[in-house]
Formats: sequence, structure tokens, C-alpha cells
Amino acid sequence: MIKRAMGFLSVMVVLIVLGFPAPSKVPEPKIPFDPPKTICYRAASPVQIDGDLDEDVWSKATWSDAFLDIEGSSRGKPRFRTMIKMLWDDDYFYIGAYLEEPNVWATLTKRDSIIYQDNDFEVFIDPDGDTHNYYELEMNALNTIWDLFLVKPYRDGGPAIHSWDIQGLKSAVKVNGTLNDPNDKDKGWFAEIAMPWEVLKEAAFPKSSPKAGDQWRLNFSRVEYRLNVVDGNYVKANDPSSGKPLPEDNWVWSPSGLVNIHYPEMWGYVQFSGKIAGRGRDSFQDKPEEKAKWALRKIYYAEWASRAEKGAFSSDWKVLGLKEKDLKLKGYGFPPVIQTTDSLFEAFYKGEAGDIWRIREDGKVWKDR
Repeated sequence: MIKRAMGFLSVMVVLIVLGFPAPSKVPEPKIPFDPPKTICYRAASPVQIDGDLDEDVWSKATWSDAFLDIEGSSRGKPRFRTMIKMLWDDDYFYIGAYLEEPNVWATLTKRDSIIYQDNDFEVFIDPDGDTHNYYELEMNALNTIWDLFLVKPYRDGGPAIHSWDIQGLKSAVKVNGTLNDPNDKDKGWFAEIAMPWEVLKEAAFPKSSPKAGDQWRLNFSRVEYRLNVVDGNYVKANDPSSGKPLPEDNWVWSPSGLVNIHYPEMWGYVQFSGKIAGRGRDSFQDKPEEKAKWALRKIYYAEWASRAEKGAFSSDWKVLGLKEKDLKLKGYGFPPVIQTTDSLFEAFYKGEAGDIWRIREDGKVWKDR
């Protein structure tokens, strides 16, 4: 019998979710599962949000590796460099970003515009790593913000709640050059963000800001268009064959293996440290349940492939085309239990320590509490 544990942030979210269609197929990432892992250290003092990342408080926070194409390194090196750094304190999660850019350009000025229609910087946060109930923030070089809440990824029926705002958000931009001026070459722009834990904790379990050692799933993205200059202004470059704008580039901290940032299972790991940045180091602690969660995710991909190709889910991992090497895990019973109905499935692993991890047809992964 398939168990069902429902838990949403509010009655409003429950009402929005009802009636959304299930996916017909979920494309599987075309790269190995290997998200980046990093440590976020505490800020030595409150961070002034003014776009200046040269201040002392940021000096001990390390830059990330340069972003990659969203499909992975096989797509080649991005044209321009993008990096991020992070800090935290009792009140805020701080993010700094550097976007190398010879032509700093932005047009949208109204909050909650579709910001990725400009060149932009984006943040995605899944506090409890269940791939549901996560946050998205986008901003352009005019410091115009679009913040939204995702009940589920779009592939699983969504929806995105556009009316949701990060109350108490602070953000700033510093342009190293001249904005919207094709008469010179710019060096880039910096984004600086402070997100209050009072808001971010709402999608965490338990509903609290992180403690030292906690790990959250995050990703950072950059949308970049090719530009031409027409009558002294930047315009998106068109494809000569179609006359339509060329597709944007998508550069990210943690590649998805396909052109879709809304694969939270592929996002990176951020471990919060109790140490002040520059005053000691912590090691990232790999958690064994992450291998169980990824094996469950492979079942999820295979179930939806089966549904698309054969019209049904399957409770037999061999029929799903999965391999023992992908599912047999140290510390967890084998094989995982898979239960199906005409329209639902659920799979779970039971660990030797008694922990049980589950996944269901809408992609939510969770531990029995």
C-alpha cells in the first residue's frame, strides 16, 4: 500500500497544487551525478549591501570555480566568467556574484518582470533537499528583482507562485563600466544579496535557520544573450535564418545535464560552518543518504520513461531497465521496494540504522519522520 504524507506551507499552496497535470516523461540528465560541494562560513560582521565585494567582510570568503554551461563541460567554456561567494550570520544569508561582461545591458525596471528576458543572475534554494517547495530569485544589472516560490519543479506540475516576495530582501548592483552604453567596453558587474532567514526557514525542515553542519541544496545561474548595436543601442542578436533572437546561453554553478535549471536534485551542496570566514577551516561531510536519494531518483526517471513508452509504471526494477550496480548501496536493503498503481508510484530504501527514504511520482524525496 502506498503511503501519502502531505505537507505544504499553507492552505493557499494546497489549493494551487490541486488539479495540476502529471508529467508525461521526465528527461534524465546526460551527465554523471557530481554536484559541487562547498562550505559557507560566517561573516565576521554584518554585511553592508551596496554591491561592493571588496569590503573586508568579503575578503576571507572564497570565490567559487567559474560557472559551466548548464549542459556540462562538454559544451565548452562559457564566453565570460561568472563566480559566486557566500557568507551567513544569525539574520541573513549573503551572496556575492561577479559577472564578467564587456557589454553591461539591462532594460527591465518593474519588480517581478520576467527578468531572464534580460541578461541576469539567478539564485535557487531548496532548504531541505526534497526538490519541492524551493525559492528562486533573479536580478538584472538594474537591480530589478523577480522572486518566486516553486511548489514543485515545472516538470512535476509546478506551479510557480509569482506573488510571493522575499520580505526583508536586500540587494545591490555595482557596474564596472557603463550600463547600456555601447560606446565603450565594460569589465562586468557585481551583485550582492542578503536574504533573511526569517523567510528562508519556511521551506526548511525543521522550520529554522541552518545550524553549523547543516546542508542545503542551491544553484546559481546566469542567462546571457548575444547583442548587437543598432542606432546606438544594444539589441538581442537575431538568427539570420529565422529572424528570431538567438537562444540565450545558460551558465551555472552546478550543471543539470540538460537545458533546465529546475532539476533540484542536480544542484550543489552548501554546508554551513560555525567558523568565521578566515578563522579556521571545516571539511565537507558526505552523507550516506545522498546515495540512496540519487538511486531513488534513477527509479523516478525510469518510472516516467516506462509510463511514456509502455503506458504504465512498473514495480520491477529490472523491467524498468535499471542495473543492480545503480541500486545496491552500502548500508541499505536491496532491492528497494517499489509500489505502483495506475497513476502513482512510490519507492523506498530502508537503512541498517532504521532510516527510510522515499520517492513518489511527483519527484518528492523524503525521510520517514
